Amino acid sequence: MRCLSTGQAGRSKIKTAHVRAHDVATMDISLIKKMLGLCSFLTFLVLIGCKGMPTLEEQERLVQADNLVLDQITTKAIVNAWGTPPLYHSMFTHFFVMPDFSVIPQSRVAIGEAPKGWKAGVHAGEGIYFAYPDRGWLLVFLDERLVYKEKLKPEELQVLAETWAYEDRFKTRLDETFQP
Repeated sequence: MRCLSTGQAGRSKIKTAHVRAHDVATMDISLIKKMLGLCSFLTFLVLIGCKGMPTLEEQERLVQADNLVLDQITTKAIVNAWGTPPLYHSMFTHFFVMPDFSVIPQSRVAIGEAPKGWKAGVHAGEGIYFAYPDRGWLLVFLDERLVYKEKLKPEELQVLAETWAYEDRFKTRLDETFQP
């Protein structure tokens, strides 16, 4: 392959682009408009996505009304509204992340199975389990936020508590973290 300078190209005609100052200014303005539009759109998305946590009082009102909104209620709000949970457990837990971004603790799914509709998302962390047999609720928290709730019969919650007690027999002091 031979490299030729522009003057040595021979018969090939090299067209040069003549750019006028007006065209450059128009391109700059349209580029600026596009960038401003993109920045505005991204700012809008950030504002929509940043839904804040309700205040502790609002959370307690939601709990008292039995309106357990996922990702909007903390352990403190539950304890303040309903009292210390009669049945409590804490353990490192894997969570299945569903397509709607809800999570299901692995302990609530049969061993070796995956929840129906699950694709591939997994999250892990210290799961805090509160069971209120009188109210029929199993509540699971991750990072102090309610991430899973399930209505169960008091007998089912009791069986779950017995399983927790059996597992606790094998815990070391290093495994103990959170107490309500």
